[in-house]
Formats: sequence, structure tokens, C-alpha cells
Amino acid sequence: ERNGIHIIDLQQTMEMLHKACRFVTETVAQGGTVLMVGTKKQAQEAIIQEAQRCGAFFINQRWLGGTLTNFRVIQSRIDYLVRLEERKLKGQFSVLGKKEAGKLDKEIVRLNRYLGGIKSMTKHPGAIFVIDLAKEKTTVTEAQKVGVPLIALVDTDCDPNQVDYPIPGNDDAIRSVRLMASRIAEAVAEGTRRRIAEHQADEAVEEAAGA
Repeated sequence: ERNGIHIIDLQQTMEMLHKACRFVTETVAQGGTVLMVGTKKQAQEAIIQEAQRCGAFFINQRWLGGTLTNFRVIQSRIDYLVRLEERKLKGQFSVLGKKEAGKLDKEIVRLNRYLGGIKSMTKHPGAIFVIDLAKEKTTVTEAQKVGVPLIALVDTDCDPNQVDYPIPGNDDAIRSVRLMASRIAEAVAEGTRRRIAEHQADEAVEEAAGA
């Protein structure tokens, strides 16, 4: 702290970012998944873009209470969403009244807004990446309760002891958020490449043994 202003030591940021990325890559390489969470305005676009780029799960609108601690209920809502989408795809909405079909269309949009990024998440993720601990208190609490490791961009007004892999940085600046999200996404992509390579190597060994 200098003259009432908190200054972040970027050397520590770099070291902790590398440590977090290594953990993410290892988690994904071993078959785990990553959930990226950022619901504040500065994070929403970066979270969805980077998560989609690397194939991670994401929540960028609102964390629904019980997403981890009451996973069965959340799964039932996801199942309902999937069934609605299947009905629409099969053209079943066309036989309904205009008002009822419109209501179901709005329900699909609403559910996708909150659940679209975790629609294929059938079990707890192997790790969660969070932007802004203060904003995502419920996420942090639920992750701690179910034992999912947390990675987070931690600003000077947050407690790094809440997180397994804190990354010191500004969680209000769009460029900072985008940079951290992109690095985590790259770590996920690297883990995926390693997992695929190891799987292909195992298949090659099995084929050679069979031959």
C-alpha cells in the first residue's frame, strides 16, 4: 500500500498465474473439466468467448443457488431445457397454439441464458475459475462445500485465502479480465491436447499388442 493505493506486485501475479495454469492443464489432461464463472459486466463477454474457444463450461449471467450443492435440481432443469429444445427441433411446437408456442420459446431462451453454458455438465467440474470473489460469493461457498478447487483473479479488496490458486490482479479492468480468462482457456486447451495425445498413444499400444 502506498499513499492509500494498493499496488500489485506483477512478479507474484506471473508466478501464481503459471501455477494456476499448470494445475488447470493437469486437471483437464487427467479427464477433469473446468467451469469459468464471471457474471459482472466487465467479465461476461470474455468468459463466454474464452470458454467456448477452449470447450470449458461457463456461467456469465447469474449463478443459480445450488448449482453445485443441489446438483440434482439443476440437472432436472437442464433436462427440461433439453427436452424443450428437442420438441422444437422435431417441429412439435407447430401443432401448439401461437401463444403456448411463444411461451415455450421464451422459456428456452430464459433457461439457456442461465444454464446454456453448463448444459452438458453431468457432474461437478474438476476446477472452477472465478472473476471477482466478492461478486461470486455463492460460487465460492458452494465450491468449498463440495470440495471443488478454486482458481480466481483476486483484487486487493478480496481475501486470497478463500482460493486454492489465487491470481493477484485487477478484476474491474476489462483488459485484465480478458487476459486472465484467455490464459486459463489456453491451459484448458493444452490439457485437452495432452489428454487426446495420451489416449491415442494408449490405443496405438493396444493395437500393437493385438497385432
